This record gives sequence, C-alpha cells and structure tokens, in this order.
Amino acid sequence: MTTAAVSPPVLTQAAIAPERREDHAAVDALVLAAFGPGRFAKTAERLREGSAPAAGFVAHDDGRVVGSVRLWPITVGETPALFLGPIAVDARRRSAGLGADLVQACLDHARTAGVGGVLLVGDRGYFERFGFVAAPEAMLPGPVDQRRVLWLSMGVEAVAGPVRIAG
Repeated sequence: MTTAAVSPPVLTQAAIAPERREDHAAVDALVLAAFGPGRFAKTAERLREGSAPAAGFVAHDDGRVVGSVRLWPITVGETPALFLGPIAVDARRRSAGLGADLVQACLDHARTAGVGGVLLVGDRGYFERFGFVAAPEAMLPGPVDQRRVLWLSMGVEAVAGPVRIAG
C-alpha cells in the first residue's frame, strides 16, 4: 500500500482590520469554537455582559474571519481603561503569529483612546512581550487567578480597585 504525502493547505496572509457589523456573527462563531460555552462562566465575561465593545479587530483570509479580538470600556478604581479579550484564532491558523498581530492592533488603538491603560486576564509569559505586568490590586467582579490579571500602562503605571464596566 502506498501512502501519498499530504501537504498542509497554503494560507494567504490574513489582513487585520477594524471589526465591521457584518463580521459580528462570524466573530461570535469563532469565539464559541475557540472557547466553548464554558467561557460564559468566566469572570472576564462579567465585564462584557451588557456592554458594547470600544473597538474590535478581525483577521480576514479570503473573505473569511480567521481571528478576532475586542476591547471593552472599563474603569479600574477611578482609572479609565480598556479590557482586552477574548482573542480567538481559527484552529488552523494558531501558532503563526496572528494572535500577536491582533493584540498589537488593539494596543495601537488603545494608545489613541485616552485611557490609563489596558487590562486583561491571560498568560503572563505570552503578554510580557507587549509590556504587560502583573496587576495585583485590580479586583475583578468574581473569582480569578490574580496572577493572570495583567496591566499595560498608557500613562497610569499601576492600578488598584474594583474593575467595572465603564458608563
């Protein structure tokens, strides 16, 4: 029996762009595929409920959404900030730097948004390359591994206090 080698599909370079209304359904499907329904039980989801994103970015490949990330308006104590997440990348596109490109698009946007910084819950080893540091005094509305709460200053070096939806 002969086995033919199967080459992985050739993927074009994904283009990062601001999320559009027509992307919403594809973004929701991508996030659900990446995180499953368990994401709705996470503390980070409490900050997104009933709020509209301040900004969102998507990666398109051949007209299809293959990556997404959003920023949400929050306050940490009295500091206006943005909450980053979730970052979702199509399973066939992971480990190719697309997630990092999406994060960078968010950070570029945040630098012009007039906020004190960006907060997220994530892997410190991954996000340190962007300048994120531990934010032990930022208190999210529910259980969270405090070691995963990270802050990137956009003028406010350290934050403390409850994290709430802005508005």
